[in-house]
Amino acid sequence: MKIRIATRRSPLAMLQTHEVIERVRLFNPECVCEVIQIESEGDLTNEPLHTVGGKGLFVSKLESALKNGLADMAVHSLKDVPAVVDSQFNIAATLPREDARDVLLLKNGLTIDDLSKNLKIATSGPRRKAQLLAMNSELTIVPIRGNIQTRINKIDSENLDGLIVAKAALNRLQISHPNTYLFSEEQMLSAAAQGAIGIEVNAIDLKSEMGDLLQLLNDELTYQATEIEREIVASLEGNCLSPISALCKIENHSANLKVRVSNQAGTKVYNEAIKFKLENKIDAMRGFIEKLIRNGAKKIIQL
Repeated sequence: MKIRIATRRSPLAMLQTHEVIERVRLFNPECVCEVIQIESEGDLTNEPLHTVGGKGLFVSKLESALKNGLADMAVHSLKDVPAVVDSQFNIAATLPREDARDVLLLKNGLTIDDLSKNLKIATSGPRRKAQLLAMNSELTIVPIRGNIQTRINKIDSENLDGLIVAKAALNRLQISHPNTYLFSEEQMLSAAAQGAIGIEVNAIDLKSEMGDLLQLLNDELTYQATEIEREIVASLEGNCLSPISALCKIENHSANLKVRVSNQAGTKVYNEAIKFKLENKIDAMRGFIEKLIRNGAKKIIQL
């Protein structure tokens, strides 16, 4: 069997793709994998993503490759995939999740205690920005683009006091920084599906030899947890502008789900959590989502 794998060209995307290839070969050593590198719309602009179309810019060209028969699967950072995908496609599998937390990379000489001052912190998304401003409304938050190493270099070149990135990206790229602070979930709750690698295919290919292979390599706990998180974002009609955090941890057939929504300025923050048995997921999620909406979650993210 031969599988053509569409991926972005960034170092992180390529590394994630090779993780997928290793896992494919673990279950089918004779499978031939061809990497199809694609420059996504998100890679072609330096504008903040939420002003030019959102995270879906990282996905659309890869989906086009699937649709046009140029690729058999696409590999994504799952947090970059919109919560609702076209019915033509399907997130068929996920790899074991990396660390889902956010990390603050600080300029030399600063500590987390300095976050109470008017520092200049770079981050690429409204979710992180809102939670930072909730900690200290006097912070100056600036947008930042580029791959992880490019962003880190900007700490010096653009005189930043700090930069927020996903811990998963640092771990996968084996990048270390001399002055880091790992946020707790209470301080900075992560984005839905953060740290997870998702594999997308044409829905019609689910019942195929490749579909059977994806079932074997899928990490079921990661798949279920990220599916729950993405359902929260979808139910709140969230998009790239929405400061929504959702983190689900599954253990012993039970799910622990934390959700945080904020307004853009971080002046209104609403937290909610639930624990339920996976066998009761449908009813538990329905009631939980109704509670979120009843308590104004949809309205808060629009402020």
